[in-house]
Amino acid sequence: QVQLVESGGGSVQAGGSLRLSCTASRETLSSTYMGWFRQTPGKDREGVAVITPDGKTRYADSVKGRFTLSQDNAVNTLYLQMNSLKLEDTAMYYCAADRSINFWLLLRSTEYTTWGQGTQVSVSS
Repeated sequence: QVQLVESGGGSVQAGGSLRLSCTASRETLSSTYMGWFRQTPGKDREGVAVITPDGKTRYADSVKGRFTLSQDNAVNTLYLQMNSLKLEDTAMYYCAADRSINFWLLLRSTEYTTWGQGTQVSVSS
């Protein structure tokens, strides 16, 4: 089973930027649905941004225009560029992958079977 390792989290002031990375243990990006999810204590894990094997993307309304997905197949890595960060973006961010996802359920965390360990993003005023 593929393993996912996230990195790039940290603390930043509101309005700042961070880039998260998710590296897969083996070649997978071109054949796998992958995405970023986030979770705060006491809340369900919510979809942030996902990409299909053929490169289609979906973003949560709350991050559209601020967050951008990209990938580098040569190093099996998915990136999430986060700009104009807000206090409400503070969360643990997780990378997820699965072989087959209904397009209309791409942002639903329960559809994904493989998860990374998470990386914390903290935005302060």
